[in-house]
Amino acid sequence: MTYELAGHSTANLTHHLKGIVFPASKNELVERARIASAGQDVLEALECFPDREFESLAEVLRAYGRLDQAPQTGIIDIKP
Repeated sequence: MTYELAGHSTANLTHHLKGIVFPASKNELVERARIASAGQDVLEALECFPDREFESLAEVLRAYGRLDQAPQTGIIDIKP
């Protein structure tokens, strides 16, 4: 089953982070997604994450769920 968080597919994110070892920094998440040929939408979403260590995939998915994409601009921001 695929869940959508803030308009983003968690299955897509999970697929592109397959094999990552936690804890992982934001930069490590982005690099893993790049290696896995993630689309620009996934890479931009990960770039918006706070600059910190993530302890688990569940923590990454929670951060991913807090993303909000402004439809007119394509700019992704973290919800307050």
